[in-house]
Amino acid sequence: MALLEMRDVHLTYRTDEGPIPAVRGVNLSVDAGEIVGVAGESGCGKSTLVSTVLRLFPKTATVTGEVLVAGEDVLTMKWNRVRAVRWGEAAVVFQGALHSLNPIQKIGKQLVEPILLHDKKSSEQKALKKVRELLAQVGLPARHADAYPHQLSGGQKQRVMIALALTCDPEVLIADEPTTALDVMVQAQILELLTEIARERSMAVVIISHDLSVLATTCDRVAIMYAGRIVEEGVAREVFDYPKHPYTRALTGAFPTIGDPESRYAPSGLAGDPPFPGDLPEGCPFHPRCPDAIDRCKEVDVGLLPAGPARRAACILVNEGVAAS
Repeated sequence: MALLEMRDVHLTYRTDEGPIPAVRGVNLSVDAGEIVGVAGESGCGKSTLVSTVLRLFPKTATVTGEVLVAGEDVLTMKWNRVRAVRWGEAAVVFQGALHSLNPIQKIGKQLVEPILLHDKKSSEQKALKKVRELLAQVGLPARHADAYPHQLSGGQKQRVMIALALTCDPEVLIADEPTTALDVMVQAQILELLTEIARERSMAVVIISHDLSVLATTCDRVAIMYAGRIVEEGVAREVFDYPKHPYTRALTGAFPTIGDPESRYAPSGLAGDPPFPGDLPEGCPFHPRCPDAIDRCKEVDVGLLPAGPARRAACILVNEGVAAS
């Protein structure tokens, strides 16, 4: 069962210079107990996309399509219902745990607040007991409930943010760059923790990252975004090992291969920069940077096409075998 389903989602910002389409026709679903990764360069629209799940986008944004949380469209809900869905049915682990916690409040107080807000029958004592249990679940001593954020390390703060997202037992969890600014060992621990939580609670989890290697070892499926839309989707390990879209291939090529010293120095970067969302080129948005582009790419902007079992890619060359070579 899909706990999170996005259907033809478009998000456009209204500016003095004109409309800026940040998300363009995205379709994505996440089942219970499934972890789906969303990857792409900075500015591709991945964080903007998941902001629609809890209607966290600004008033200058116009959103169309459907964003279903447990079968209910968030975009058409009344405001009081949206407030109930936030934390209660869907929650976010925000990017930058170092700056997401109130520095002058103890950890326990910050975690108790959403419990009391969403569960009117709960007492502060019962809420604090649950907070201590959550801290233990994310690998922190219960005594950290009496600590201030500055007394914790970066990895401990990230664990607190995960505990905060779990306070009201949501069915959908969004993790926006959950390993940013953490060392490699702590990254692995955080990702393992998210995986355990998703399986134990049968949650639908979306992890946003620009690091495909992180997603390949954690996620069941992965969606690659470029210029506001998904350009490739499939089983995470297969997308990482056998990319079908030229952009995905460039992303995976940006990481050196373990045991292959020459791969550290191999030229694998893309020329140029991602296009400005308000001034996309004609045809495929990736064609100005694509090493495989042909004349048709300058004219045709295709949607996601079948590219193998449970694989889709938005490239006219995929079925001809060129982009996968």
